[in-house]
Amino acid sequence: MMRILLIFLAMAWLTAMVLAPVSIVLAEAFGDGLAAWWQAVSEEETLTSVGLSLKIAAIVVPLNAIFGVAAAWCLARYRFRGRGLLLALLDLPLSVSPVVSGLVFVLLFGAQGWLGPWLQAHDIQIIFAVPGMVLATAFVTLPMVARELLPLLQSQGDDAELAARTLGATGWQVFWRVAFPRMRGALAYGVLLCLARALGEFGAVSVVSGHIRGQTDTLPLHVEILHNEYHFQAAFAAASLLLLVGVATLLLRRLQTTESGH
Repeated sequence: MMRILLIFLAMAWLTAMVLAPVSIVLAEAFGDGLAAWWQAVSEEETLTSVGLSLKIAAIVVPLNAIFGVAAAWCLARYRFRGRGLLLALLDLPLSVSPVVSGLVFVLLFGAQGWLGPWLQAHDIQIIFAVPGMVLATAFVTLPMVARELLPLLQSQGDDAELAARTLGATGWQVFWRVAFPRMRGALAYGVLLCLARALGEFGAVSVVSGHIRGQTDTLPLHVEILHNEYHFQAAFAAASLLLLVGVATLLLRRLQTTESGH
């Protein structure tokens, strides 16, 4: 009886919190037909916002992938003074509100910020421009890859790597031929999570973007603009693109898990 009750409660909560909102977005997006949906997502401003989101993700995801591998490797394989602090800093973007992180960048690089006068003197614009949006997105997505790799590396141990070293392998050979093949699955999922979060980030990017229409509005910001202007069908159509990214991430993860199981 308890088992059935727990299953029912879990399914009811997931339906209310996940399935119902997703269904509403899809129903509103495709309510007027596929042609109306396509017309909404193929508008120039929507395509511009999609392009900007992809541009930011193309910069942020590789950087965080490289950092994530290095940080996870360092934390899993070495014991050093300050390791606990590094772990805490790695989790900081997950515990701080994205809006707060955006305000921090405004405080640093804004016109009235600590570095604002110097940046203005050298004609460098970070806030209300793409560089600030890249920084904000990089901050909120920082732990995605590292946090996916760290448990895997800790559970695997370093026996195979030590054996390779005793056989004369160099550090790079140990990494590329022994460690990397065993972490590829977790790395791929971490990259997918980072990509999905980078494309969908709203809070931090909203603060530093300035909402300059056609220039600094990413896809999530464009959805807000459409909704505020009462273009509800277009807003839900654009939102469905973000939803499809999330669904694709889950499907790829499921496919990866199935393949690794075989």
